[in-house]
Amino acid sequence: MEGQSTTRPPLFDGNDYPYWKTRMRIYLQALDYEIWEVVCDGPFMPLTKNKVGDDIPKLSSQWSELEKKKMSLNSKAMNALFCALDKKEFHRVSSCESAYEIWKKLEVVYEGTNQVKECKISRFTRQYEMFQMESYESVHDMYTRFIGIANSLEALGKTFTNSEKVKKIIISLPKEWRPKRTTIEEAKNLNTLSLDDLIGSLISYEEDIANERIDEDKKKKSFAFKSSIVKSDDDGSDFEGEGIEMIARKFRRIFKKQIKRTNFKDLMRENLKVDKGKNEAIVCLECKKHGHIRSECSLLNKLKKKAMVAT
Repeated sequence: MEGQSTTRPPLFDGNDYPYWKTRMRIYLQALDYEIWEVVCDGPFMPLTKNKVGDDIPKLSSQWSELEKKKMSLNSKAMNALFCALDKKEFHRVSSCESAYEIWKKLEVVYEGTNQVKECKISRFTRQYEMFQMESYESVHDMYTRFIGIANSLEALGKTFTNSEKVKKIIISLPKEWRPKRTTIEEAKNLNTLSLDDLIGSLISYEEDIANERIDEDKKKKSFAFKSSIVKSDDDGSDFEGEGIEMIARKFRRIFKKQIKRTNFKDLMRENLKVDKGKNEAIVCLECKKHGHIRSECSLLNKLKKKAMVAT
């Protein structure tokens, strides 16, 4: 995009009239402050007295050099305004004969009559009074929104002092900013504190809060990572220890049973050896027959199999 220029007036194409109006006012004042006075108060007209004593316009041939210079101010102002308008806006005001008429006609078209202005002032005033900084907003976004409302009111003729704007912004801060708000109210004189200094202080505080949050998040993540490592190590060692202990217990049980069975069988064999050669062998307690013990009885095994099938 083409940049701004100090030699060309700001172009107005029918959009964002308050923005153009402010820039055009500064441009006209920079050309010559008397030109801006002509736009606000109307063109200068040399007058003379008639025979009755009434004021009548002078003939151009009777103008002095100073009067000619003052009359040329209106033409300069009209030329600047015409150069600042596109073709559509130029046709809207081309019939005007003074810069004052051009300026007022544009105000009526884009700001409305006095009644419309009052309605707009009431609407923007309510927005100004209800203004609050949102929790998701940054200081920059909040200030941009606030200054837009204030500029709209000033364009309509309702202005606010610097101290009023400062106090309004401090009041609009959310609860999380209460410590900073209290500090500013106690350490600063709100009647002399500039709006730029206030916004700069709030932005600095916002950056400090953001850095503290980043540090806290890093600490939490580091602590959670270490805890997970320690927990995983502990879980693995416990599981390994419990597994070994369980295997050892089972092994001891099996070993004890095996020893008992071996001792019992050896004892029975010795008893059988003692009575070997005689018909008086050990009697089975299950079938009452000789030659075997109860655990080796075939009848008992059959009964066990039937019991298992029934179960």
